[in-house]
Amino acid sequence: MMRFKELLFSCRCGEERFSVRTSHSFENDIVSVRINDTGIFTVSVTAAADIRILRLEAVFERSFSPQERIFLSGYQSWTDSTEHTINDTMRGIKHIPRQINERFSFSQYGDYTFAEYPGKPGQLHGFTYGYIRSGETYSFFGSLNEDSGFTQIKTDTRSSTISFEKDCRGLTLRAGTEYDGIRLYTAEGTENSVFDGYFSQLGITLRPDAVPMSGYTSWYRHYQNINEGVITRDLAALRADSESGFGARVFQIDDGFQTAVGDWLSIDKGKFPGGMQPVAEKISSEGYIPGIWLAPFVCEEGSELFSEHNDWILRDRSGTLVRAGSNWSGSYALDICNRHVRDYIRHVIDTAVNVWGFKLLKLDFLYAACILPRSDRTRGQIMAQAMDFLRECAGDAYILACGVPLAAAFGRADYCRIGCDVSPDWDDKPYMRLAHRERISTKNSLLNTVFRRQLNGRAFINDPDVFILRSTSNTMTLRQRQCLAEINAAAGGVFFTSDNFAEYSPQQKKILSEILNFRSAVISSASLADNILRVEYALGNETIIRSYKL
Repeated sequence: MMRFKELLFSCRCGEERFSVRTSHSFENDIVSVRINDTGIFTVSVTAAADIRILRLEAVFERSFSPQERIFLSGYQSWTDSTEHTINDTMRGIKHIPRQINERFSFSQYGDYTFAEYPGKPGQLHGFTYGYIRSGETYSFFGSLNEDSGFTQIKTDTRSSTISFEKDCRGLTLRAGTEYDGIRLYTAEGTENSVFDGYFSQLGITLRPDAVPMSGYTSWYRHYQNINEGVITRDLAALRADSESGFGARVFQIDDGFQTAVGDWLSIDKGKFPGGMQPVAEKISSEGYIPGIWLAPFVCEEGSELFSEHNDWILRDRSGTLVRAGSNWSGSYALDICNRHVRDYIRHVIDTAVNVWGFKLLKLDFLYAACILPRSDRTRGQIMAQAMDFLRECAGDAYILACGVPLAAAFGRADYCRIGCDVSPDWDDKPYMRLAHRERISTKNSLLNTVFRRQLNGRAFINDPDVFILRSTSNTMTLRQRQCLAEINAAAGGVFFTSDNFAEYSPQQKKILSEILNFRSAVISSASLADNILRVEYALGNETIIRSYKL
């Protein structure tokens, strides 16, 4: 188990800088810091004068053994998150030429602007929760107060330390105010016991009607090339499926209905001449829950919103517009602290739900809300408030969150993506494998599904992204497609596809039938070694062991 070693704290009061390295609580004329190392480990900061926090990090001692595996959850939905050996390294984006990074804004998708990537063996990091596994024994650690600021967890296996650094650099505390800095839960035991204990401490309660579901999404079949005719044909094909036993409940329309990202109420009338309300009504009349894709916190450069409401775009300290990535014509983050932005998003969601009639909202690229912290709010505080705002706007509609720092979605989203986008390629193009940790990759997606499986039914219902069994427009081998489908079926609560089952060969229909049985399976253990993923499934009284070559 871990043993508390020291606290590293520094702050600035006017022109004076105060730093301390201690294992005890302390107090002076500027600040008091209280440490409680019994039960739940806590660190709170009370400002005696106006201060700006520069560092708040608790360091623990912990020895590591060669056979142990380390898991630290990545920053957001898409960030690769898998178990590591104690000698593994993590690669950031420093290896990418500056011109390429600036062109594609890789730094904006993840934690690259506020987390270090030393590239040294055993120096790994993640956010919110993690564990060290030795066989079936889990040594777990997790933050209980991510709403006050994200907690970066760092291991250094060579120096035998684990540290928990609060992402609160630059946060200003006014005199007399207290900051809930670090609050950690630790436990040792079986997988279920430690995760049950953690979420019990968090007090997460899922909405009663948030249940596992199967469904269809237009994205991985058509991408943005959709129109009313395409959607109608896909809907008819899904309705005609009576043999597979798939049992779809949701039909979700993805990106491509709007004229530009950000202009959500400006429907492309060349594609959907009657708008979106008749489409939602048609989906409902066929007995499916109608779903629609939105990215509420971003807009693209080619949108009317960008040109007409440039003052709604988030700006850094120099006044430069803040990019959210390189998608579409270039995407930018909206300033959710701007009242007009919130009014617009509220109006969009109200229209989608209460006028058009969509009952499931896939809300994407949510990390954009907290790309920049503020002097009075950390990234964690901004993201928590943003998710509360979306929950309020959505009302009784389901929220499927995507591209979100996961802790902010705990208990707020009904469903949540826990991996990156899959692809008709197994691991995307070779040159893309050198890109950021949030890149498109079927291989990375299924690893996230396996190693974040414990969130399913505890934090939200896991969405592992779609399975693809079709052989057309696909370079994956049949074995790779089957691997993806089996893992998604067993470890995910959301079981979506973009396939047309009527186009399946007899062999594919047989495989689908077998895979549907995995919906009742539970992954009882999983391990990764030498690029072989070994998964043990419990299916009724049967134990099924699969070894997948990645």
